[in-house]
Amino acid sequence: MILSTTDGIQGTVVEEYLGIVTAEVVYGSNALRDFFAGIRDIIGGRTGSYERVFERGHQDALAELERRADQLGADAVIGIEVDTGSINIDATGALLLITATGTAVRLQALR
Repeated sequence: MILSTTDGIQGTVVEEYLGIVTAEVVYGSNALRDFFAGIRDIIGGRTGSYERVFERGHQDALAELERRADQLGADAVIGIEVDTGSINIDATGALLLITATGTAVRLQALR
């Protein structure tokens, strides 16, 4: 399966558009991670623990996108966009949201 942010795949033509596919990944917040992120806010610097969560989330969202496209019989997903956000639950916590969206396609190789 080819995953691409572009609207086509070099050396191929789109034979069939199978539809839009989406994947959502939601992670709960973690009190210890939030504590250390708060310290980083005060003293400055990057928050590695959250960077790792977002990195894993991107990978998980793309893997789920690929799985859903595969169920449609796709060879590729083109025009992929990945977005991140948060869902506030209450004053003490939030959920991290990562979504991936693209177009599942069947490709025909150029000869």
